[in-house]
Amino acid sequence: MTNKIICAGFGGQGLMSLGMLLTYAGMLENKEVSWCPSYGAEMRGGTANCSVVISDVQVGSPVISNDATVVVAMNLPSLLKFEDSLLPGAKIFINSSLIERKTSRTDIDAYYIPANDIAGELGNLKIANMVMLGALLKVLPIVKTESILLAFPKVFGENKAKFVPMNKEAIEKGANSIK
Repeated sequence: MTNKIICAGFGGQGLMSLGMLLTYAGMLENKEVSWCPSYGAEMRGGTANCSVVISDVQVGSPVISNDATVVVAMNLPSLLKFEDSLLPGAKIFINSSLIERKTSRTDIDAYYIPANDIAGELGNLKIANMVMLGALLKVLPIVKTESILLAFPKVFGENKAKFVPMNKEAIEKGANSIK
């Protein structure tokens, strides 16, 4: 099984981190992975996205063009740019806290997650990306949540391990947001 995931939003929303966590968790589970970042002209506040491929077979290319199986759209420009990149039957996760528009595609499964609202209820808007990750993993268990939590200090450094419980709660709230 090969999953081609595009994570997109404004710089500073944690999309690169989300992609790195998925990639590292895939490595911990002995899967074939790739992670390819793309930044806009500015970092924080500009556009940012990354492509993640997690597969049971060797990854031939990290490039995802019009064959994405998942898109995580944290803002409207990302939704507009990447919703046409999805294969029919694919899944899109839309941050409904910041995006009022619904997807125009009728051949994909759409999930509207109020990620910023949930993160705000948890007291930290910086974990909206983890809320989205929890929703994604509930619908499509590409990797185990335990692997994400093990990957966290590897991706961010051991001094950030103290944030694992908060991020675990955000992942759980995201999973619970799926009806």
